[in-house]
Amino acid sequence: MAALQSRALARQGWRVMQIDLFGCGDSAGEFGESTWRAWRDDVSQALRWLRERSGTAPILWGLRIGALLAAEAAKDAETGGLVFWQPVLSGKQFLQQFLRLKAAGEMVQQSDRERTGTRALREQLGRGEAVEIAGYSVGPELAIPLEGAELEPPSAASRVLWLEVAASAELSPASRTRIERWQAAGHRVDARAVEGPQFWQTLNITEAPALVEATSAALGTW
Repeated sequence: MAALQSRALARQGWRVMQIDLFGCGDSAGEFGESTWRAWRDDVSQALRWLRERSGTAPILWGLRIGALLAAEAAKDAETGGLVFWQPVLSGKQFLQQFLRLKAAGEMVQQSDRERTGTRALREQLGRGEAVEIAGYSVGPELAIPLEGAELEPPSAASRVLWLEVAASAELSPASRTRIERWQAAGHRVDARAVEGPQFWQTLNITEAPALVEATSAALGTW
């Protein structure tokens, strides 16, 4: 989906840089070695690289917790705006859901005596130990900062494109409340939902063409 959107924007004349964060995709390192700080540094380096070559402040675009990263990076650097795809509003809530995958898997595979709840997993992270969830090793230097991340507006007002994918094509109540907070802080937020599959959750590659079309159309007016 990110590649489809990047190509669509390139056809409109945008310069698009799609990066793999440390430990992800074709990037160096293993996912278990990833840290929130390293990911923040990757985003900042990409911003500098694009700004030097384009002469303008780049727009930051993030999917899910990538929106949290983009919002944090925008607090420390000038940007030309923000594009959020299905943004995670609370890193704490996201991590809790992620840890539940581990706890649920152990409930199926282990006896009552051996089961580990989410509290025990948090304690494990607090001791500086990684936890393995759905085949991924998640270290404390990624999990703990993520838990403290919130999708809060940067002080410098900017344009924000906020898009979500939903069967009903309606924004969630939690998103509407958070959007109002961004608007109250002076940000111009264009928020909407489009119909389509939640492609980041599917096992097979899934496309949501309505999301690409809505993003391209909205950015065409910037």
